[in-house]
Amino acid sequence: MPNSLYERIYDVTTRIPEGRVATYGQIAALSGIPKGARQVGYAMAALGRVQPRPDVPWHRVVNAKGESSIGGDQVTRLKAEGIVFDENGRIDLKRFGWDEMEEFL
Repeated sequence: MPNSLYERIYDVTTRIPEGRVATYGQIAALSGIPKGARQVGYAMAALGRVQPRPDVPWHRVVNAKGESSIGGDQVTRLKAEGIVFDENGRIDLKRFGWDEMEEFL
């Protein structure tokens, strides 16, 4: 994967505000990668290993069901930001999902 693809993904991800989450698919769409949710996952996995970018809030990216795909540290970080998980381990995306248009209001 070219670095520019990952950089586009990271640039979008850095815009997710604290206390909000976005889905892999949402980040893909905003990065200009239709149906590229898996590519977003690869980019997030590369953080710290291949792409040292401590400014990227990787923990704010969740799956389409509002679930953590990683668990552990991701869940801890999200809870520290005030994000609530239900009894099934899901985040209410209507409540905590990032509406990227908020930036322009």
